[in-house]
Amino acid sequence: MALRRPAPDGNGRRDCDPKKKRKEAEIFQALSSDPVDVAALRRMAISEGGLLVDEIRRRVWPKLLNVNTEDLPPPPGEDLRENNKDYQQVLLDVRRSLRRFPPGMPDEQREGLQEELIDSILQVLQRNPQLHYYQGYHDIVVTFLLVVGERLATALVEKLSTHHLRDFMDPTMDNTKHILNYLMPIIDQVNPELHDFMQRAEVGTIFALSWLITWFGHVLSDFRHVVRLYDFFLACHPLMPIYFAAVIVLHRAEEVLACECDMASVHHLLSQIPQDLPYETLISRAGDLFVQFPPSELAREAAQQQAERTAASTFKDFELASAQQRPDTVLRQRFRDRLRAEERAKSLLVTKPRTNRFVKLAVMGLTVALGAAALAVVKSALEWAPKFELQIFP
Repeated sequence: MALRRPAPDGNGRRDCDPKKKRKEAEIFQALSSDPVDVAALRRMAISEGGLLVDEIRRRVWPKLLNVNTEDLPPPPGEDLRENNKDYQQVLLDVRRSLRRFPPGMPDEQREGLQEELIDSILQVLQRNPQLHYYQGYHDIVVTFLLVVGERLATALVEKLSTHHLRDFMDPTMDNTKHILNYLMPIIDQVNPELHDFMQRAEVGTIFALSWLITWFGHVLSDFRHVVRLYDFFLACHPLMPIYFAAVIVLHRAEEVLACECDMASVHHLLSQIPQDLPYETLISRAGDLFVQFPPSELAREAAQQQAERTAASTFKDFELASAQQRPDTVLRQRFRDRLRAEERAKSLLVTKPRTNRFVKLAVMGLTVALGAAALAVVKSALEWAPKFELQIFP
């Protein structure tokens, strides 16, 4: 199915709706705060309508992932594709990804984006040799590419790959299976009848694999729905996609229970996601279920894995780091100041070798002081929308 880009007054341009204008104002106020009010940005991304338009996403997604837009990775080198063990598989997957580009896009433009997609994927893998490419990864990367462009997409996907997506990029699928094993316990908590029916049918959870590892990008045809879900997932715990998968199954309970109770019938039904789902309702429901049944309470029913290897186990550290970000104007000034400081340090290195050492120590001390102050602010800044009054990170 080809991705449908919205009409000009949809995803690409802001409108004059008073409610949306108020939300935009709140988003830009949070972006201008010092430190950036990441908790408020998360609320905006989770609440109805998400981040509204791609113009805003280009500003907010980096903040949600704690990516400094003034210090992006360098452009890929000419030798990026040479002797790269993943190149052939990435090339095949990207060539098969025509449906992920807007219909009607000129072939030359699409082909250019496909080349950028290949480079972006290979650059992340080259910079992080501990990560392993999987089929479906390109479905996530292309979403970022279409919204923010190649260089920023590479930076965002790199951060995402070492945090939220890390479990999918292990050498084996053990951790991916572990995450899938949360699906049935969530369903059991809400609808035991549906759970028991699916267990009798022995359908398993493999029908939800492509949902999970592509953040639904592979199975949804409308680009607006894809980016709306990305708003939600980027603002939440790494396991939120499996809660959203459970909500979809629960939403279709009547259809499932009307099926023949066998694996083939149930798997076929669930593998086909309806394109007219009530996304805002399901997003709200997924958030409610996360609060009611957090992963820590479901872990005993899910397959046990080494906790230190999962993305969920490191999310608190990631969340604290993201709350220490500075506004873009401050980052730009710091970047210029850093360049000037480096030039001064180079000139002093020749005549006064010890000065450079003391400058570094002073900068380190300042960084520590700022970090401590930011951490103090974090303790009072973690507020959530009404649906998230409880802290949702276990």
